[in-house]
Amino acid sequence: MQRFGEKMRTLRERQGMGTRELARAIGYTTHSYISEVEAGKKLPSRKLISEIARLFNVSYDQLLDDDKELD
Repeated sequence: MQRFGEKMRTLRERQGMGTRELARAIGYTTHSYISEVEAGKKLPSRKLISEIARLFNVSYDQLLDDDKELD
């Protein structure tokens, strides 16, 4: 789970999205939480994990298991 923020950033950048765009796409009003999770300063909430998995069509395992890479 330590790599969640790194993986989220990779998925976001692959889609050409900024943190504000990602926040809006998943229903957050501010991008600061997204930035803090990506930087490893905060842990992701269950809601965030679920929304990222849904938006980018990846499994929870791919997001949470540090040994699994993104496709």
